[in-house]
Amino acid sequence: MGRVGLSRAIAGGVALCRVALLVVLAGAPVGASEPARSGSATPPSAEMAAAPPPTRLISLNPSLTAIVLRLGAGDALVGVDDYSARVVPEVASLPTVGGLFDPSLEAVLALRPDRVLLVAGVDQQSHAERLERLGLATEVFANERLDQVLENIERLGRLLGRTEAADQRIDAIRRTRVAVARATRDLSRPATIAVVDRSPIYLVGGETFLDEMLEAVGARNLGRTLAPGFPRGSIEWLIAARPELLLDMTPGAESAARFWARWPSLPAVAQQRVLSVEASRVSLPGPDLDLALRELARLVHGPSVDAAIDAAWAESAQPHPAGGPR
Repeated sequence: MGRVGLSRAIAGGVALCRVALLVVLAGAPVGASEPARSGSATPPSAEMAAAPPPTRLISLNPSLTAIVLRLGAGDALVGVDDYSARVVPEVASLPTVGGLFDPSLEAVLALRPDRVLLVAGVDQQSHAERLERLGLATEVFANERLDQVLENIERLGRLLGRTEAADQRIDAIRRTRVAVARATRDLSRPATIAVVDRSPIYLVGGETFLDEMLEAVGARNLGRTLAPGFPRGSIEWLIAARPELLLDMTPGAESAARFWARWPSLPAVAQQRVLSVEASRVSLPGPDLDLALRELARLVHGPSVDAAIDAAWAESAQPHPAGGPR
């Protein structure tokens, strides 16, 4: 696969059919020397809140699909992209209209949607323009950064008439981010590498929601020194970087252990701090980033950090929304 194809795959959440990149999603830049940038997201409109909620939605991105479901508007979905059907089990039985960067416009039209949801990256800006020329209404989002994900939840809440549910989700994510940061601020900050693909090696770089979450939980993401987005790395670079913790988001704990055991000079390998991560738990830029923050905190600091997070959460006078301490 060429550079353009791989960039599309990683940005869209599918790199070489690997499950890890299936959910390291959509709109994220890739490439160390020339990070891709997403197109322009549709600005929120004043009419959005006043208009009746759409009843025939098509989502062309798993993160947007997950938000629609989490807000309680799943009944409005009449079709999704192929990868939503794989990543979000609740929509597996819905009609699919193709991939993130190659949806079938004919299949979209056949479902007669009153709104199509897309992400500005993964080449979907051009799809939005084509759909609009065919008379379909679209909403284009961006989800590279954490604040953009929160904005997506807010926008979809207004679009779908689910503002209360959206506010609760946003509040839970923001409060968890603060609680996790407080709970881990006096703990060690291990030099960390987060790997999203091993063949070739791609890492979590800077200016991404995953980088922001690693920072929030008290990990020093070495990948941000390489490039923004999801840059390509090398074994030589990793050895020079000397990571103390290696989070492997590719499938298969045993295969990850065997792969990295070949380089015992890596401090993370020598200290048995190579952890296989279920990517679907941390890397979907969707409505449950509060749970993802907790999961990352456990990976970095161990399960005992949960009690400290709960204590930091309890400092807030507000009642706990769904997704708070457990």
